[in-house]
Amino acid sequence: MDDTDREIVALLQQDATRAYAALGKAVGLSAGAVHERVRKLRERGIIRRTTIEVDPAAVGRGVLAFVMIESSVWMGDSAEAFAAIPELQEAHVIAGSASVLVKVRTPTTEQLQDVLRRLYAIPGVSGTQATVSLETFFERAVSPLGT
Repeated sequence: MDDTDREIVALLQQDATRAYAALGKAVGLSAGAVHERVRKLRERGIIRRTTIEVDPAAVGRGVLAFVMIESSVWMGDSAEAFAAIPELQEAHVIAGSASVLVKVRTPTTEQLQDVLRRLYAIPGVSGTQATVSLETFFERAVSPLGT
């Protein structure tokens, strides 16, 4: 990935609907050249998907929690079990006293409790420690510019 690719990715992160002509003007290339670069970035897996960002509270998912999951067995083979719980936005195998860290969004704390029950039903899960976020200062995408 060269500096021009990094600039293109950064611009697309700001607005993924930006036209190739506008991207080209911003980085000093033709629309066709930018289109080809974006195609190659997708093929190489650098651009994994194009999406929109939705306000969780506006769609009824205002409760945000991070849950540390303790286990009695290696959980690295449990990706499908975690992915089957739609309220989980992220799941990470981690080092430390817990085995997995998940990010959960639900409409209510009662539904968060239901998610915790479903997490306990995953084979090997022996405990959870949930931390509910009261306010999010910011969330940041990975910067291709290294800043």
